[in-house]
Amino acid sequence: MRRTTAVASTAVTNLTGNGRTTDVMWDKYSLVIKGQRVFIHSGEFHTFRLPVPGLWLDILQKIKAAGFNAISVYTHMALINPSPEVIDFNDYRALEPLYEAAKQTGIWIVLRPGPYINAETTAGGISHWITSQVAGELRTNATDWKAAWQVYIRGIITETLPYQISQGGPVIDNEYSQSPITHAEYFAELEAVYHDSGIVVPLTANDPGEGENWINGTGAVDVYGLDSYPQGFDCSNPRVWRPVVTNYYSYHEGVDPSEPWYFPEFQGGSFDAWGPTAPGYDQCRTLTGPDFENVFYLNLWASNAKLINYYMLYGGTSWGGLPFPGVYTSYDYGSAIAENRELTVKYPELKREGLFLRSSPEFYKTDHIGNSTGGAVAVTNSSAFVTLLTNPDTSTSFYIARQNDSTSMVITNFKLNVTTSAGSFPIPRVASAITLSGRQSKVIVTGYSFGSSKVIYSTAQVLYAGQIGERDVLFLYGDSSQEHEVALSLTGTPRLQAQSVSISSTSIDGVTTITFLAGIHGLVTVWDSSEQLILYSDTATAGTFWSPEISSSQLGDFANYWQIGTNTSILVGGPYLVRNATISGSTLALRGDLNESVRLIVIAPETVKAITWNGMSISADVAAAATVTLQGGFSAQISPPTWASGISAPPLTGWKYADSLPEIQADFLDADWTIANHTTTNIPFKPYYGDGRVLYGCDYEYCENIVLWRGHFNATEDVKSVNLSINGGEAFAATVWVNNVFLNTSYGNSTNNRNILEETDDKFYFPPGSLLYNQDNVITILQASITDEEKSPRGVRGFMLDTGDFGEWKVQGKLGGYTNYPDKVRGVLNEGGLYGERVGWHLPGYDTSSWVSRDLSEGLPNAAAGVGFFVSTFDLKISEELDVLMSFVFDQSSQPYRAQLYVNGWMMGKRVANLGPQYKFPVQPGILNYDGANTVAVALWAMEPIIVSPTLQLVVDGVYEGGVGSVGVNNPGWSTEGRG
Repeated sequence: MRRTTAVASTAVTNLTGNGRTTDVMWDKYSLVIKGQRVFIHSGEFHTFRLPVPGLWLDILQKIKAAGFNAISVYTHMALINPSPEVIDFNDYRALEPLYEAAKQTGIWIVLRPGPYINAETTAGGISHWITSQVAGELRTNATDWKAAWQVYIRGIITETLPYQISQGGPVIDNEYSQSPITHAEYFAELEAVYHDSGIVVPLTANDPGEGENWINGTGAVDVYGLDSYPQGFDCSNPRVWRPVVTNYYSYHEGVDPSEPWYFPEFQGGSFDAWGPTAPGYDQCRTLTGPDFENVFYLNLWASNAKLINYYMLYGGTSWGGLPFPGVYTSYDYGSAIAENRELTVKYPELKREGLFLRSSPEFYKTDHIGNSTGGAVAVTNSSAFVTLLTNPDTSTSFYIARQNDSTSMVITNFKLNVTTSAGSFPIPRVASAITLSGRQSKVIVTGYSFGSSKVIYSTAQVLYAGQIGERDVLFLYGDSSQEHEVALSLTGTPRLQAQSVSISSTSIDGVTTITFLAGIHGLVTVWDSSEQLILYSDTATAGTFWSPEISSSQLGDFANYWQIGTNTSILVGGPYLVRNATISGSTLALRGDLNESVRLIVIAPETVKAITWNGMSISADVAAAATVTLQGGFSAQISPPTWASGISAPPLTGWKYADSLPEIQADFLDADWTIANHTTTNIPFKPYYGDGRVLYGCDYEYCENIVLWRGHFNATEDVKSVNLSINGGEAFAATVWVNNVFLNTSYGNSTNNRNILEETDDKFYFPPGSLLYNQDNVITILQASITDEEKSPRGVRGFMLDTGDFGEWKVQGKLGGYTNYPDKVRGVLNEGGLYGERVGWHLPGYDTSSWVSRDLSEGLPNAAAGVGFFVSTFDLKISEELDVLMSFVFDQSSQPYRAQLYVNGWMMGKRVANLGPQYKFPVQPGILNYDGANTVAVALWAMEPIIVSPTLQLVVDGVYEGGVGSVGVNNPGWSTEGRG
């Protein structure tokens, strides 16, 4: 049964907990953290997809700047626990730098260690050694599976214990990804390990389909959560929507009404599939764009959800062998923060929503009163659907409106009956209507607080509400094509008051009704007195404003956490990004990013007399500031340095070339290769045909990337062909030679997740003269395994000569397998079994001076099918004052080649030119050395004996003054150690 304990009294009463800590409690409304009722507003971020710890702060600052207070983080067992009894929390696998960055930023962490995480990653994150060495069914109570995950989970516990909230850290939750209900005892075993340790924070799980799993009974968790991806994962028709889910609230009330409503995963984008018709992430960003965020996220609010995590907020890169077979290298996900870390068109809407939530503590505790269909809310147009949530303590109400047909693109006008402190009446009272322009949702507030002031009602949207210095500040916004209205009590003597034909006001009995007509663009000061500041702008302008928090200097570990360490914030308009703000004496120090000249507008406490931007003093434009406010206002024109516009990428020239497939040559010796002689396997999918030997790569420690097989046989004149069944996952390929003669290539397939072909069964005919009769002959198979799916039979599932038998089979994958691989920094998934990889040609510092000069665009010599390594070097000299986003871009043509892209030793991309769609590969600073030499290597696999002519260039995607400063580089170079 669920482990819950009633607690008598804290700052918020009648709370429930797990009996292990009072720092994280809950009731039916929300979590209560250290006595404060908190709306968990979270985004998913996987540090292993950004393998540069120095950039994690960048992502966290961008998340915090959008008004979020939490992140959800998967950890990757296969990277952390690469082989039995080995735990590695070094480099990008570390948790400590993430926890420290979260404390610095003021971000809570929901930690999701799995072991199975899905996440479109190889084996769902389960260590590859487990997929072959564990006989029992994974993710069950099988004893060998239980023994296998113990070291990893205990390692996670050790790393996390000092950073739980009870120890002054950011971790408030742990989640285990969903597995079938029949495996409940496995969940119970996982929970027992945590409960037997010092982990005290609540445990959660995510139910992917309203299955009522893990609420009660064996394996039940502390807080139940639901996953939902209402648009699915095909972005081919990004303007075609599925409607909102309408039963979220009723489902929660039916299955778990005593706990807060939690969405551990709600759609923040979509993964994209292989194939020439795959739509690409730009279309995913359209499908789940600002209108989707507005309608579908507010629909979650309307269901009374108070813990929400958007998957993904930053997707990153599935470099090396990270991706599962259904996706390619990029894990951009169509997220609000792009793979190259750039803020996208989705970001401003998230920020508008996030700042509203941060400004609205009365929204953290609401009762679901009903909706306009059920009669609880009265509207004048049935095309509008409105849900009413009310705070039971303050009577503040939130009317969340959308189209009744959430997919509709028509304009809907309506009035809404509300009950306020000034009486009951339809609103708006002066403006013509509340307008929904197609796919749009709004929050209409009544009895809403900003500082010590109250809004009677507002059909305009709230961006910011609170106190800045000694004044109550309210920032409203609305579409410039619509009319909007607010009623409130204005106090103090105005120094500035809106003077515009587009803004009118009437005052009756101390209540002023202000109407905003269509056509307003930019920022307008509605009321500026010593007691109140009321601002209004169009929606786009609101999206250019930021509200950095001013951290407390008094509360140690939690100084940067909103509600716990500080309730102080300011408003800043104009810059591309405002990362943080501090006040020392009378000086406000702003840090952020610029990509163009902008008008800086600041609303700060009146005690601020000077402002710096990234450490540089700014000259105030007093006259411009006076048009916004006469108290605490500041304005200036700020620009990035002129020299930043001259940043460009160097050309990739001087390529050196060497053949990387000596395995097909007559003099190649495979004596040091692994003998493939197993006759049993723990993988449940058995060979189709052969002689009883099992040729599955992972059974020999070669689980991912490229694996080579060599099958020896004595040929007679009767031998004409060989049958091979090869399993490699979606989009795999395998090229086959006999001796040094190309036979053919078997192709896997995926065309936007259709026409999927994960294994092939082909007959390869031996051309005349290709065999050595009565001598040793060798079949060489060069196989690209598109990673592993738990226990998949990656390798050769069938081998048979039409006459005669095979002798010895040998196999070679990455050097050392998963036990003795030499590159402990980049880790177990970075390399494959190509000859060039095994000897380290992809690493910085390998001496290529004896190689021939050959441009990458020339392809392989003699139009041969095979593999060649191309290596080039270049220097970068980029100032630490800049954040420069860069990508490597291949040609977009369809050709029968595959290319593995290595940047300073890291496999940062797999270009599959016969399938696509990816041809552009962002690479981050820290992988790229921005202050010195860089090595780029391309392993080019020509899959047919024709000319292939790839091109590759380095491009600059964006230049921003700012960033997080110096980013550490950890790119170990070539050495003979471990590579012979």
